[in-house]
Amino acid sequence: MLFSQILGQDYIKNHLTKSATSGRIPHAQLFVGPEGSGTLPMAIAYAQYILCNNSGDENTNGNASCNLKFEHFSHPDLHFIYPTVSTEDVKSKPKSIDFIADWRQFLNENPYGSLFDWYQMLGVKNKQGEIRVDDAQEILKALALKSYEGGYKVMIVWMADKLNIAASNKLLKLLEEPTDKTLFILISENEEDIIQTIRSRCQVLHFSGLSEKIIADALVLQKEIDPRTATKMAHQAQGNFNKALQLLQTDSEDDFFEKWFVDWVRAAFRAKGNAAAIQDLIQWSELIAGLGRETQKKFLHYCIDMFRQTLLLNYQTTSLVYIEPKIAGFKLENFAPFVNGNNIQDIFKELSDAMYHIERNGNAKIILTDLSIKLTRLIHKK
Repeated sequence: MLFSQILGQDYIKNHLTKSATSGRIPHAQLFVGPEGSGTLPMAIAYAQYILCNNSGDENTNGNASCNLKFEHFSHPDLHFIYPTVSTEDVKSKPKSIDFIADWRQFLNENPYGSLFDWYQMLGVKNKQGEIRVDDAQEILKALALKSYEGGYKVMIVWMADKLNIAASNKLLKLLEEPTDKTLFILISENEEDIIQTIRSRCQVLHFSGLSEKIIADALVLQKEIDPRTATKMAHQAQGNFNKALQLLQTDSEDDFFEKWFVDWVRAAFRAKGNAAAIQDLIQWSELIAGLGRETQKKFLHYCIDMFRQTLLLNYQTTSLVYIEPKIAGFKLENFAPFVNGNNIQDIFKELSDAMYHIERNGNAKIILTDLSIKLTRLIHKK
């Protein structure tokens, strides 16, 4: 992957190329950035720059055959670790190497893809992905081998915050006693979820969300979108290129999320003083409970965003509002008076608590029904 293919982040590109050219390559680095900011593509481009002995601002003038291997993410000195789950094909003790074909397809289709996109490709259903101790064992095996090109070996750990405790402890030992010419690149959206002892041994690089202009220009160039539409989508994407790509799809996940959200708040409004409407909330809870846990968590994150946007509209900060509902008859400006300073903290707390309990394998139907009944009270709070 070429540095020129990565959107924005010019400061980080310059830092990485200069440090590699000068031979000052920290053995452990942590790339932290929000979804769609390009942490994974940057890590791959950096690995290619080092392994292929490239020079200059672009990944060129190096080893041609080495660069060719990176087109299919199949260089023998490049290794990946990422969250996995058991599937019909891998029924127990899943590890990254078991899904390498799916992973390469995922990278080819959209290197800016999110963890949720990866889980969708795996078909996680009601399971939750993690990086297990078996993956740490695979790291040991991979690093024990001699470098194919005679130079560095690069280990990219994507979504390092999904390391379980056993895997974290094994990785920590490797970071404390690194082998010669070994580079670890950890990638995370949630730095605080990585244990402190691992973070303290990494040089941390923080990525920012992409500017609207960078996203709009990329949509015009790559997807041949007209500039006006591209600018609108870039504003809605909020620095997330993956989100911008999803907005191009007619059946994106946000369309389903929006319908579920609108059905939910409408039922909550009707339920006050109307016992029969409680049945609608129970049916809604059953619908969402039937989805996978990762989808449930992502949907609840979406609900938090919707309430946050509604609050901003209530406080007349329209320039910060980027969500434009498509459901007929539902307008944020009509909903805004019901989301205010008196109830927003309680709403956020209940949504956060629901995510916490779902993540810990609580009964989703009970959790969501309880959340719905509480919402009925909160949105009518003066």
